[in-house]
This record gives sequence, structure tokens and C-alpha cells, in this order.
Amino acid sequence: MFLDGLVPSPDWLNSGDTAWQLTSATLVGLMSVPGLAILYAGLMRRKWALNSAIMVLYAFAMTLLVWTLWSYNMGFGNSAHLFGLDIIGMPWPVNFASSEISQATIPLLTNSGGLPPLRFPNSAMVYFQFVFGAITVIILAGSLLGRMNFKAWMLFVPLWMTVVYPVGAFMIWGGGWLAQQGAVDYSGGYVIHVAAGISGVVAAAVIGPRLLKDRQENNPSNLLMAIAGGGLLWLGWNGFNGGDPYTANADAAAAVLNTNLAAATALLVWMLLDVFMTGKSNVAGMINGMVAGLVAITPGAGWVNGFGAIIIGVVAAVLPWFTMQYLPRLNLFKRIDDTLGVMHTHLFPGAVGGLMVGLIADPNMIQYPGSGKTAAFSVTGLFYGNPHQLYVQALALGVILVYDAVATFLVIKLVGVLVPLRMSDAHLEIGDEMVHGDVSLDLGSPRRGVEPPSVPLTHFDPSGVPATP
Repeated sequence: MFLDGLVPSPDWLNSGDTAWQLTSATLVGLMSVPGLAILYAGLMRRKWALNSAIMVLYAFAMTLLVWTLWSYNMGFGNSAHLFGLDIIGMPWPVNFASSEISQATIPLLTNSGGLPPLRFPNSAMVYFQFVFGAITVIILAGSLLGRMNFKAWMLFVPLWMTVVYPVGAFMIWGGGWLAQQGAVDYSGGYVIHVAAGISGVVAAAVIGPRLLKDRQENNPSNLLMAIAGGGLLWLGWNGFNGGDPYTANADAAAAVLNTNLAAATALLVWMLLDVFMTGKSNVAGMINGMVAGLVAITPGAGWVNGFGAIIIGVVAAVLPWFTMQYLPRLNLFKRIDDTLGVMHTHLFPGAVGGLMVGLIADPNMIQYPGSGKTAAFSVTGLFYGNPHQLYVQALALGVILVYDAVATFLVIKLVGVLVPLRMSDAHLEIGDEMVHGDVSLDLGSPRRGVEPPSVPLTHFDPSGVPATP
């Protein structure tokens, strides 16, 4: 090292909180890359495995640039005071040295006394919030796999991360209008999962369905890969919910435990529903149950107790299981090809979880400790005597649904003016090789210039030298 000694830390920095924030952010990042990349690749037909993973990689990279150059401050910076309301922050870069090494703050919340001082640098906060934004648009992609033009996706990601995502983040997490009404979202049930779900449904409706053959024969390419991706989601969620108290405290630990309780419960309930209603369990169903449980606990992971987490897990499995079975039979939903069922595994569980915060949030669970204001940072649900919380949770859900649906519709329509939204039928027939010039698994296709052996394998001796046929 070129330094003679250690660089001293500022008085406000807590090394434990900083380490936990960076660790949590890394865990959440792993949920996208490689988690969702290999989950999507495993669940899709083999001809779309590579394209599905590449959509994830592109979105992760592009979101980071957009996030640091302008979107972070739109979600967590100073209010732009549009229409006299705090609904969006002022766009501004966070790439300056003064921004990266300064103490992290959320201006509206800090100035109002609604958040104790954060004890880690702004760069840790920016990266932590980036992985949340990135996974949101990546979850959205699950509705569009198997037919969206990659060039359209290239335009859609930065536009959506500018126009749609920061608004919800600011209104709830950045101290904006919904937060001022009392709405809460512990770690993204509304800001991430409802946003991704409703946006995915709208975009899927505009783009149109996959080829009929692909819809009828959508056999997963690699279920073991899907299990690996699902496992990364499950354990990565420890950073998702455990990092959101912004400090390594007792509530972070409780949030991690509650997250795993809800996921395990939902997985088991979904599996049992499959067994008793259809006669067999299946891997994709168990993954769906796990994801639904993780999503549903996210809005209240640190605000409900362990019994509440189990209840949320049960509801999170039962409702989406039935919507996935029966909603697609309705004419309205027959026209919407939501490829991986994001509506069922993210939109509905996220909405249920957010509303259940209004019902069963336990005032003895605290998100922000050490301030001397225990009551100020607790959330009390209807069953603990506060009906107002259920009202504001419903209000926030309605606002996110309406705004994100309308804004996503406008974004996808704008993209459609610039480039085709769908691949050509020729591309849809072949898949990855036509789109990217490569395939996920090279099986020696003659079409790719790989000639089959001229001598059958049975005509080779152990030395490897061809024998005379």
C-alpha cells in the first residue's frame, strides 16, 4: 500500500453498519446476477434460455449507470415539489467524490426527524438502493420473455428506471407524499413487487403474446438450474429485508427470521395445494410458493412478529395459487401473456403483504433503534388498535397501481414508436441463435457449422484412433 497507516474513519461512521449494508447489497445483487438470470434461463424453453439471461445482465448494468447519474436522487434526494407535492426528487449525479464519501442521508426524512442519522457513507446507500431498483425492472422482464425485441428492451430499461421506479421509491421511502400520509413499505412490497407486477402486465398486454407453440410447449430447459436460481433468491432475501433497518440491529435479525419463516410456509402450502388439488407436486410450483412468500413478507418483515410471518406465508401461497389456476381462464387475462406469472408471484403477494401490514403490524417491532423514540418508529396495525394504518396502506397500493400502470403504458408506447416491440416471427421460431448469434447449450447442431462424426462412436477403440468400419 502507498499509505503509511490506516485512513481514519469519520466520527459518524460505524464499521459494523457499513459492513452489513455492503453485505446486504451484495446479497441482493446476487439475487439478480446470477440468481434471476439462471432462474429465468432454467424455466424458459431452451431456445430462449440465453436471451432471458442476457436481458437480466443488460438491465443490471444499465440500471447502475442510470441510477448513479440521475435516478438515485430522484428517489432519495431533495424534493422537486411537483404540483406542490413531494412526489419525486431532483435528478442529479452521485458520482462526485463529495457524494460518495459523505454521510448517507435521506433529506426529507432526516430533516423532519423521521429517520435517525445513518452511520455509513452515501456510496453504500447508493449501491444498496441500486440493487433494489435493478431487481425491480428484472422482475418485470419475467412477464416479457420469449418475444420482446432486445433493442426495445435496451430502450425500455433506462426509460422505466427514470419515469416509473423513482416515483414510488420517493413517495414511500424518500419521505414523499405517501410516507407523509403514514404509508410504510419495509423493503419493497409496493415499491418493487407491485410496481414490477403491474408494469409487467401492462407491457405484456401492449407487446402481445408469444407464438402459440411457445405458449403451449413452454417446457423448462433446466429445472436444476431453476432450483439454483431460486435458492439464490431465498438466501439473498436475507440482505433484501435484513438490510433495510439501515443498521445491524435486533430488528434486522428479526426481519431475516421472519423472511425465512414466510418463505418456508408458503413453499409448503403451495406444495400441499398442488398435491391435493392436482395429485402431484412439481418444482416450478414449489419455487412459485417460495417466491410468493418472500414477496409477501417484504412489506412488513420487521413490523410483524413470527406468528404474523407464518400467517402471511399461508395467505401468500393460497391466493396466488388460485389466481394462477383460474384467472387465465377469463377472457381479459387470456389476452395477456405474462410469461412467468409475475402478476401471480409478485403483484398479488406484494399487495397482500402490504395490506397485511395494516392488519397485523406489531407495535413492539421497531425498525430504527437507538433514537430514544421507540414509539415514533413502530407501526401498529388494525388488530393492535390502529385502523388508520390499513387505510393508508390501501391508499399507497392504489397510487402505485395507477401511476405505474399509466406510466409504463406511456413508456412502452414511446419505445414502440422508436423500434419494434416484438421480434419478427422468424426470430421467434428460432430463438437465441437468431437474436444473439449463440445458444445456451451447444449440442453440436449442424446448422451452427458443427458436423456430426463421420464414424459412429461404437467404431472407435479405447485408444481413440478410429477403426475401420
